[in-house]
Amino acid sequence: MAWPLFVSTFATLLAIINPFEALPVFLLLLEGKDPAEHHRVAVRSSLYATLLLLFFLFFGSLILRLFGVPIAMVRIVGGIILTKIGFDLFSGSRGRGSMVPAGGANEDANIAFVPLALPIMCGPGAIATVLGMTAQVETWRLGAFAPIVAAVLAAMFVTYLCLAFAGRLVDRLGPMGIDAITRIVGFFVSAMGVGLVFNGVIEGLQNHGLTALH
Repeated sequence: MAWPLFVSTFATLLAIINPFEALPVFLLLLEGKDPAEHHRVAVRSSLYATLLLLFFLFFGSLILRLFGVPIAMVRIVGGIILTKIGFDLFSGSRGRGSMVPAGGANEDANIAFVPLALPIMCGPGAIATVLGMTAQVETWRLGAFAPIVAAVLAAMFVTYLCLAFAGRLVDRLGPMGIDAITRIVGFFVSAMGVGLVFNGVIEGLQNHGLTALH
């Protein structure tokens, strides 16, 4: 159970975050900065995003349980969000350049937190993914969340590596390469979203006693 949960969470999170799409925004915000500043911002933004996702993992799940929100509903809502994000990525209508503050990066602004960590790296899709994966946790024990925590850490580490070497990756891939990867990722994100919706509907029907579907 732990290994499949880790793999599915890691793959979905990495597809949602899509570090390749964040590269142009990262480079634009840090235009004219030295490599040391690039590395510092990459570390801090990845750390902020990791802490945010872990916060939503534990406290979001706790709030849902306290208010009695069925996990099936979380799956359906999360699936709808993922499906929309996937369609936007595939159609190219989701421009992250609009998240860049007007006039470029402010020297006093903490760009590592906004907009890099939130909402680029830890947006609605990533939050919905983390909450949706809690449906796979059968017992409310800290150790049961270990695969999801490990997947969050792994996805954020890969994202950090992409940001730390953003200049080289953009030079190698080019705008066309990044666009192609983004559209491919969008297709799979949409498929993941539809899968979550389908599983959520089936689980909801089963919870209401409609287990025999012909």
